[in-house]
Amino acid sequence: MKKVSFRVVIQLVLASILLLFSTGAAWYEGSALLEHSWEWKHTAIFSGIVNGQVENTSDILPIDYFLYAAKFAPLFPLLMLLSGTYLIILMGYISLKSNYTGFTYYLTSIGVLFLVLSGFVSNSPTSGLEIIFASLLFIGILFLVIALVRLYRVKLRIPLNPLRR
Repeated sequence: MKKVSFRVVIQLVLASILLLFSTGAAWYEGSALLEHSWEWKHTAIFSGIVNGQVENTSDILPIDYFLYAAKFAPLFPLLMLLSGTYLIILMGYISLKSNYTGFTYYLTSIGVLFLVLSGFVSNSPTSGLEIIFASLLFIGILFLVIALVRLYRVKLRIPLNPLRR
């Protein structure tokens, strides 16, 4: 078992708390979907897939609350995205700490995943999903750039920490 530093544990705990809080807040904000029946056709996508046509509030799945919140009140869904991403990166760092190239490929795969996810929300008419799109796109590009820099450093044999001797 790998030893995890106290700083990393604190980061895991704080990011988890933020994720739980923002998830609850987004769920609460998204529950307004129940009161807006005209929006069910456009927002209750997952409910439509599972239950067929949505005709009453009992047909709506909780996951559609998050979609509604992302469309019309994106603050907490964005916090969910950022804290969840931070947790995923932190867990990958813990798991692949001794494998520099493995962590680089891990970052690459997450970057590609975020770029693909950004494609799903790229044509949204709502400002909330435009913010989510821009965030997914930025994070995806950022992770790919970081991965490329890491691969470039290995290729040129630049020391990983030039200050240490």
